[in-house]
Amino acid sequence: TIQPSKINGTIHAPASKSSMQRACAAAIAKEGHTQIKNAGVSNDDKAALELVKNLGAFAVDYLDDGSVVIISDGINIKTSTVNCGESGLSIRMFMPLIALSKNEVTINGTGSLVNRPMIFFDEIFPKLDVKIKSNNGKIPITIKGPLTPKNIEIDGSFSSQYLTGLLMAYSAADAKDVTIKVSDLKSKPYIDLTLAVMQSFGMKMPVNKDYKEFYFENVNHIYPFTYQEYTVEGDWSSTSFLLVAGAISGNIILTGLDVFSTQADKAILNALRDCGCRLSIEEKQIECSKPLLGLKPFHFNATDCPDLFPPLVALAAYCNGTSVIEGVSRLAHKESNRALTLQTEFAKMGVEIKLQDDLMIVYGGIGVKGTVVHSNHDHRIAMACAVTALGAEGEIVIEEAEAINKSYPNFYEDLKILNAVVI
Repeated sequence: TIQPSKINGTIHAPASKSSMQRACAAAIAKEGHTQIKNAGVSNDDKAALELVKNLGAFAVDYLDDGSVVIISDGINIKTSTVNCGESGLSIRMFMPLIALSKNEVTINGTGSLVNRPMIFFDEIFPKLDVKIKSNNGKIPITIKGPLTPKNIEIDGSFSSQYLTGLLMAYSAADAKDVTIKVSDLKSKPYIDLTLAVMQSFGMKMPVNKDYKEFYFENVNHIYPFTYQEYTVEGDWSSTSFLLVAGAISGNIILTGLDVFSTQADKAILNALRDCGCRLSIEEKQIECSKPLLGLKPFHFNATDCPDLFPPLVALAAYCNGTSVIEGVSRLAHKESNRALTLQTEFAKMGVEIKLQDDLMIVYGGIGVKGTVVHSNHDHRIAMACAVTALGAEGEIVIEEAEAINKSYPNFYEDLKILNAVVI
């Protein structure tokens, strides 16, 4: 239960699960001793760490200083079955790495991952000498490698995470003179993050030809057994909700974010600036406050950052007019069908949302009423409803509120630190 509250205070950003999971994959893909600092503690992060163990690493879950140690001598599958939890990134990124093994492995998952389509692998793996048997394009999926890097063409419109997995696997296999051609790539900033992590770990890097081709040169790449430290960035995806909370209901100072990050969701700053909130961006902190004269409606293209839809809808609910968000087609296969879920749950709070082609139109500024909503087992829906509740006319009860454990387990506690009334 979230009661209307005026927030104020300082919060350190949680670790980015996008950065954490990529670091786990890079740590197992190359030989060496890796210490991951500022390690994430979300369910998705823990799923990635469990996968690292299953792929052959010795992993210490969490040290007293909040870091994780991974010691790897390469991919050496220890089990015939692995579980990716509910993490879409983990299954799409780790499956090509698992396919490097000649062992037969069955990949499974939980929650919404059971219903998320993975037909991409049914189409691509046979071209890379990987045998695959899926449940009509869904898990459980059984594969048997080893994967052989070859020239392939893929569709990048559904998710960039498939490309991330292939880039990692090709690099780990020391691919030579092969190209991955990509059409209609979405979420390019996430590929930038993948490449940045690979480079940080000393992995073999492809030549990026305008995101349309990724060419692995015909040169040998040696992975010396090294000691590697990697610090996980603060998470722009999760903290976007806190920044919106500041714009809606008070003042917030966020530390621990990299203002030069390649994370796609850093674009939340553009929407906050456009809607007229008071925003101060410094290298060490970001401050966001509710404006004196109210929030203005905004137009935002979220095609490359679809995870921003939920916080943007919460923001739009309090803007005085009609806001438009582009990129609805990216929302169908998230933890829920987010476009329909946002429309349904925000209607309960008295906020009208219309879906028109690839547009989401939010009619804001007419007030938010207290009610009971449901997370639909989607972490970002739960957080969006919680933030929206801060300026509502009455308390809002969120059912299945524990969905936030997938990405931001301390979210409600952080709201309390900011003086929000959370019961």
